[in-house]
Amino acid sequence: MSDPKDALPIRFLLVEDDHDHAFIVKKTIERERIMNSVVHAENGAEAWEMLSRQGEHADTPLPDIIILDIKMPVMNGHELLAKIREDDRLRRIPVVMMTTSESERDREMAYSQHVNSYLVKPLDFEKFRQLVKDLSLYWGVWNWNPPSGDLTRE
Repeated sequence: MSDPKDALPIRFLLVEDDHDHAFIVKKTIERERIMNSVVHAENGAEAWEMLSRQGEHADTPLPDIIILDIKMPVMNGHELLAKIREDDRLRRIPVVMMTTSESERDREMAYSQHVNSYLVKPLDFEKFRQLVKDLSLYWGVWNWNPPSGDLTRE
């Protein structure tokens, strides 16, 4: 029996307002040559449009993993995470908070909203790149997500 993960790339939704951080995440995942795709939303409101398939995002496939920053304009990460966990179609999608916030309050709030992982971005470029590499390997290769319910993926 073949590994079902061999057949389909993992779709990451990166919700990040810092363009430099978004560039590092996308390029690191691409450089690892793992058969994954990264779609970028600049804030929680844009990500919500994609996730709820509104307007120009009506045909956007749901992601397999969401990488979510906290401090963003329009809709912050905590607000978006709450909406995701309230939605029956989205609540099983793993969400990784990747943020500069070392605040115990932010971490506690994220886990109380059922985030799957909370990662603090290192200030050092190489350490940040390694964090993204490890994150993409874990969530994109090693981890088996719950079935998506997205029949187009089977």
